[in-house]
Amino acid sequence: MKTLLGRRTRVLAATTATAGMIFLAACTSTDDGGSGSATAAGGVKLVKAGRLTTCTHLPYPPFQSEIDGKVQGFDVALIDLVAEDLGVKQEILDTPFENFKTGAFLNSGKCDLAAAGMTITEERKKNVDFSDPYFKATQAVLVDKDSGITSLADVKAKKAKLGAQAQTTGEDYVKGQGFDPVSFESSDAVLNGLRTGQVKAVVIDYPVVQGWLKDKANADAFKLAEQIDTGEEYGFTVKKGNTALRKAVNKALADAKADGTYKKLYEQWIGPYDESAASPTAS
Repeated sequence: MKTLLGRRTRVLAATTATAGMIFLAACTSTDDGGSGSATAAGGVKLVKAGRLTTCTHLPYPPFQSEIDGKVQGFDVALIDLVAEDLGVKQEILDTPFENFKTGAFLNSGKCDLAAAGMTITEERKKNVDFSDPYFKATQAVLVDKDSGITSLADVKAKKAKLGAQAQTTGEDYVKGQGFDPVSFESSDAVLNGLRTGQVKAVVIDYPVVQGWLKDKANADAFKLAEQIDTGEEYGFTVKKGNTALRKAVNKALADAKADGTYKKLYEQWIGPYDESAASPTAS
């Protein structure tokens, strides 16, 4: 995903105030992988009493973005389910994406977990523990309708300037294909780079492109040139060794898929339900 290393972090209220009694315990310096100052239902240690503190990086629609002054999206809604199970409310901290790759904000006790449309990779597993995968993503090539570009290979053949979001698997992928992409620090900047002609094509996760093309102005100006299956799956992350919270996240995901809540949220935020994208098989 994204990186804004000089960016000041912001605390934002989550969209849904989850119901339930808050279970508190005495402060403790020993825990199950978190630096926890309180204990929620199920013995999950949290960094802040009564709150499930989530690190994210805005904007990344449809997974998380500010809409009408509130942080909303697919990831936000799923983590609200975890918070509800724990009897607490979700609180969102907007942070540089680099922290998700290193686990810095989890290790320092600023956040309980991270949710940022993040692809599970072996390199990232060295620093954080991932939940079960909750979404299968593909990369997309978006171009101006008048560009004449029909694929990523066509971008290379035409020697067109390509853009990607910094620190993302999309950027890594195109670099591996021999491109030297223009790096943009956010998804909004990627789209603006295409809109203003800084680049002729961009590569970014397909669900993001889906969200962009829901806007008529974008749909009139741009088109999907190619969808690339890179085998990517998204996961939420917790501090290494925080088994209790990871299990709580996995349970909430499994319950949501079993009772239809996941499908409902998928259709609300992503689009028509795609069972293959919604049911990744490996972490």
